[in-house]
Amino acid sequence: MHPDLKQLIALQSLDSQLGQVRAQLAAFPKRIAEVEARVKAANDELARAKDAFTQSLKDRKKYELDVEQWKEKVRKYKDQIYEVKSNEAYKALQHEIQMAEAEISKAEDRLLERMVSGEEYERQVKAAEKRLKEVEAAAQAERAQLQAEQAETKKQADSLAAERDRVIQSVPEDTLDHYHRIARKHSGVALAEVKDETCTMCRVRVRPHVFEALRKPDCQEIFHCESCTRILYYHEQPVGQSPEQALAQNS
Repeated sequence: MHPDLKQLIALQSLDSQLGQVRAQLAAFPKRIAEVEARVKAANDELARAKDAFTQSLKDRKKYELDVEQWKEKVRKYKDQIYEVKSNEAYKALQHEIQMAEAEISKAEDRLLERMVSGEEYERQVKAAEKRLKEVEAAAQAERAQLQAEQAETKKQADSLAAERDRVIQSVPEDTLDHYHRIARKHSGVALAEVKDETCTMCRVRVRPHVFEALRKPDCQEIFHCESCTRILYYHEQPVGQSPEQALAQNS
């Protein structure tokens, strides 16, 4: 195997890991925002319940005032009834009293409805308060967990980046530039392992002489897939041995 290939294989492995770790890091703001959104939703729910309860209390006072105002009218009419001197005036006052008492009944019905709904709104407020406490407690624990995960993931990213810097120091500049150009073209994957005489990335069969050359331990050439242009490499992998173990053994 070409000596630069060993370093490029290690570099690609590090780039793959680093890409995954950085993707995890990039996802943390969204995950944290989702936690805050749940807290905000619980706060909004409580605010709506309180607004409804407050409006219910205002309506209740209004209906209580309506009842008192109509009752006061009835009292005035009844006081006036002893002062009238004609039958027509007496009948008119009686009619006014009946009308006022009907309004009292309506206002009392509205007041009763508002009192019942007010109790329901009060229950909703208490339920929303309980829900908010539960959400805030869960959010606090989740924030702590996310912060710990984020710190650990950042540590992994820094470690991988440092190892990547170490690896590229041993790769010739022109080879490194070549690697980066191909990687940019293929979503970060510049190398392709050959298995069963086939490029594992594009599934195109490599030429027999290329395969034979790749298999030679002292091969000093770098070959590319004629289809996808990725840099090809080959590991003579014993049965039961992973590619990583084979690479370590060849190193």
